[in-house]
Amino acid sequence: MFLAGCGTDQAQAPAPASASASVEPTAPITDGQPIDAMPAVERTAQVACPYLDMEWVADTNGQRVTGYGTDERFSTPSCVFYSFPEEPQLTVIVREMATVDDAIAVVDWAAPIDSTEPAEEPAGWSGGRRGGNEESGALYAVQKDTTAVVVFTNQDQSLKAQLVAEEVIANLGL
Repeated sequence: MFLAGCGTDQAQAPAPASASASVEPTAPITDGQPIDAMPAVERTAQVACPYLDMEWVADTNGQRVTGYGTDERFSTPSCVFYSFPEEPQLTVIVREMATVDDAIAVVDWAAPIDSTEPAEEPAGWSGGRRGGNEESGALYAVQKDTTAVVVFTNQDQSLKAQLVAEEVIANLGL
């Protein structure tokens, strides 16, 4: 008995996927941290902030930088700068959230509407600002689309926090 086939001895490659198959939209890159997540950075970390120059920070916030570091748990690393006091002189948080509502929630957490003034700079961004008080320093928190930028300073002037936020937004091309 003789069997004949119409094949080759070479292995057949699987058929390519159909070009008409639907493509799933890519999910936004988020860090998965809670809305109120704060960076955890020791003053001795000494990891440079990828989007803020240390000398610029010292000049803008009005204090020498004696320690600094980043928290890589966030999709855009959060940056913390220290001076001589125990608490950080400047904390910068950039959040890429899944939805606009989540980005607004970050701003509402940092700058509750009942205790802050409106913040509308740079153009297209909105949120809140507050000068320092007996309990904490100044803050500036704004959002645009799904991105939120929050700056806490141990200084009393919210202008310093605003200038930092504007620099972060410009440097990151947000």
